[in-house]
Amino acid sequence: MSRSSPGVARVAAILNFIADHPGQAFALTDLVRALKLSRATCHALLTGLVDVGYLYRTTDKTYVLGPALAAIGRTAAEHFSPLQVAQPEMRRLADEFDVVCGAYFLEGDTIHLRERAASLSHVGYPVPLGTRMPMRSVQAMSFYSRTPREAESWLARTDSELSPEQIDEFHAGLEFVRQNGFIPLSRRGGVNAAMNGPGIRTGTDDPPVAPQLTLEPEKSYPLMAIMAPIYDNRNRVTISLVMAGFHATMTGAAIRQAGRQLAEACARISGFLSGRGTPAD
Repeated sequence: MSRSSPGVARVAAILNFIADHPGQAFALTDLVRALKLSRATCHALLTGLVDVGYLYRTTDKTYVLGPALAAIGRTAAEHFSPLQVAQPEMRRLADEFDVVCGAYFLEGDTIHLRERAASLSHVGYPVPLGTRMPMRSVQAMSFYSRTPREAESWLARTDSELSPEQIDEFHAGLEFVRQNGFIPLSRRGGVNAAMNGPGIRTGTDDPPVAPQLTLEPEKSYPLMAIMAPIYDNRNRVTISLVMAGFHATMTGAAIRQAGRQLAEACARISGFLSGRGTPAD
């Protein structure tokens, strides 16, 4: 694993510190004290950042964010999209598992399919981009796994009529996602293999899938989809990736392997959204 340059880390520390205190200006001594840098090192870095316009040195010898950095920030805000990072991850997963991988965005109590990657055998997948569907309990498990209060709020307002057994299943699904980073969805008994979304049929409250909460390594399951959450910088889920269109039954071990790969992809996208980044190869 490669390591970042100490110089880069120090530059980032200076910029992050000043950005974290909007409206304030800092003298050299302030930054030396706050960031535990030597005076010579800090002065050299500040001079370089002023030269390229990332910082501005005021007449009273304090430093604020500069015009070049402001322009970069505006451009990033205008063109920023998690799909830039998600698309190659989705393409890889679709090809590796011969499935459709969709990015579903949470909009109120609706999920919106905004991007999709399909393997060759799924080019004619029936759910068009832009499709919006009411969220049901099987999807809510992914979106609310780390926010119990929001999960309970959704239960209280949903128009789905859930039985006590389904409510217990919902809570168990939340825990499964917290523990594993994904939720596998198997076909309910008596349901045809074809479906038009990640666990729901448009216009009905009866999902054709159920969360698969136990996975015995050698046992085969009628897997329909696997869903995993992507976390933003507030540790909330507004996007979930779904792999759907599995052709045959899969063993519990194979489902776990696929689920881990989906969860790892979502973790990398979460790192991008949160600003944590991911380790370099």
